[in-house]
Amino acid sequence: KYQDGFDPAFHESALEEPYRWGKPAKIFVCSMGDLFHESIPFGIIDRIMDVINSTRRHQYQILTKRAERMAEYFSSRSVPANAWLGATVEAPALKWRSDSIRTLPSAVRFLSCEPLVEDLGELDLSGIDWVIVGGETGRRARPMRAEWVLSIKRQADLAGIPLFFKQWGAWGEDGAKLPKKSGEALLGGAAIKEWPRPRAL
Repeated sequence: KYQDGFDPAFHESALEEPYRWGKPAKIFVCSMGDLFHESIPFGIIDRIMDVINSTRRHQYQILTKRAERMAEYFSSRSVPANAWLGATVEAPALKWRSDSIRTLPSAVRFLSCEPLVEDLGELDLSGIDWVIVGGETGRRARPMRAEWVLSIKRQADLAGIPLFFKQWGAWGEDGAKLPKKSGEALLGGAAIKEWPRPRAL
């Protein structure tokens, strides 16, 4: 699927895959792309939503950096009951993205603070049901500081919002470089992988 790199592309055959999975699954839609990229017509997104609506046994997570376009799309369409909607917020300058999703009629609205590259400071978590945090990976990965993560955790705890700590990335909690693909995911010695409780729609 990525023989042409990461240029936006529509893979027709992928629409049939969820129908073939008999067991309920958690599906991260466009895990290597952004469904709400400006080059993706709403007509194609409609077809994907039709598949989601037709496979209610699965739970779909849709994450975007184009939160305003996601909000525009769903301003005239219903959100599938089995779709969770999220926005990526990795730096303070991007916290506005949460405003675009916090009132969408979704079973779960979530923020993905991954890769977390700066201290986000105070967050407005109203209307948010779940927060994911993770560090950056790759050869040029920037370190994620423990105090940034703990600040988000403190705010999530105060708001009663579950937090899923995914990984440290290329740099560990102590600031040291981690072995490639170490998958280190402990915060203060504990695995924090909390899940939200979807609201009924």
